[in-house]
Amino acid sequence: MTLSGRAVAFGAVTVINAISCGLGAALGIRLRTEASVELTDQPGRIEGRILSDPQESTVLIEKTVTHVLRHFGVEEEYGAHVETRSNIPIARGLKSSSAAANAIVLAVLDALGEEADDMTIVNLGVDAALEAGVTITGAFDDASASYLGGLTITDNRERKILKHIRMDEQHPVLIYVPPKKAYTAKSNVERMQLIAKEVKALHRMASLGDFWPAMTLNGIIYSEVLGYNVEIVIDALAAGALAAGLSGTGPAVAAVVPQEKLEEVKGSWRKYGGTLIETRINSEKSHILR
Repeated sequence: MTLSGRAVAFGAVTVINAISCGLGAALGIRLRTEASVELTDQPGRIEGRILSDPQESTVLIEKTVTHVLRHFGVEEEYGAHVETRSNIPIARGLKSSSAAANAIVLAVLDALGEEADDMTIVNLGVDAALEAGVTITGAFDDASASYLGGLTITDNRERKILKHIRMDEQHPVLIYVPPKKAYTAKSNVERMQLIAKEVKALHRMASLGDFWPAMTLNGIIYSEVLGYNVEIVIDALAAGALAAGLSGTGPAVAAVVPQEKLEEVKGSWRKYGGTLIETRINSEKSHILR
């Protein structure tokens, strides 16, 4: 009998980047990653393939499966063959690692016929991402927004969700993706820690409900610290975006846009080259695929 499982998890964009101070916030979007898992009778052997980006490292796949098998005490019984497929560009600040980890955890649970509560699922993925070296803080804000959908406001150091907002208005989200990748784990943490007090203030602002201005200001100050052009943010606001800012440590920029302003914001960004991705705010929870 083959033990197999499938699951989907969703992408997210940054509202508050937690790297400077450990406090974060992220917004779920409808980009998605699907994972398929087949458990084997070869314990210790985990093979992964990223079908949508075959050149990328599979270390996150291996670490995630290992963490789930260990959690249920069956790492000496099973190996695994894992495939992921995603429309989330890797290493652009769009939470590809968080979505992959969430989808893989759920797919392994499905294969094992086991269940776990939401925070256990998210934390298994965060632990795996830290061990794989694809994140600086564990990206608990990104992982929780990817898994739960909506807006999550978090304390990444304590791994606590301080607020979860469902987001009734699922506005379009426009994402500018430059051609060049930027891996979070290679980012200049010391420079980002210089703005810790400012980011804490923006986190408070988001917690009080002003999350769109907080997202924009977060994006502007991180862009300045990391050396990205802020003109693209200003252009989006001038064209009618509710918020715009660098996602993660970049290089992607995300804008939350009223439907009636979407074409204007697109037009303001076309001069920058790269790729434009159009999606929406997501409030759907990541889940097993039957």
